Amino acid sequence: MKGFFHNISPKRAVKDFAGEWNAPNPYRWHILGLAGAITFAMLFFLIPKSERAPPAKPDITWITTFAESRTAGEIIATNCANHALRVELEKRLAARAELRKELYKQLGRATFIDVDAMEAKAEADRAREAAAEAAKGPPVVEPTPEELALSVQEYCARATS
Repeated sequence: MKGFFHNISPKRAVKDFAGEWNAPNPYRWHILGLAGAITFAMLFFLIPKSERAPPAKPDITWITTFAESRTAGEIIATNCANHALRVELEKRLAARAELRKELYKQLGRATFIDVDAMEAKAEADRAREAAAEAAKGPPVVEPTPEELALSVQEYCARATS
């Protein structure tokens, strides 16, 4: 077997193929097409179809941080407390953003940058964006203070009637 592979040379094989391809043969393209078709047919029939298994069902973990026996009033009270926390956090973030803006204005003035022109340009950009947002469609309707004063049941009953 060792002697058999000793006589095989890829370089010689390419030269031999080029010599046969360049030889005047009227059936060259027919043979090439037939060889390609046979190769395609063998690959088509011999390679198995891939079968995919359905995905495993996920394990569902229910939220267990709240007691199951909570009443609607307790749920509303916790929602209101969380809303108050969120409002306080938004106020603090807005104050920090304003402080940051003022510090950058002071830095700009200290480095001789025209901060007022930059602020005017930023305001014009914000106004243009607000106009584009308003042109997109009708604004989101916010609930009135009277609607906010209603309980959940009263609000739902009023909305369905």
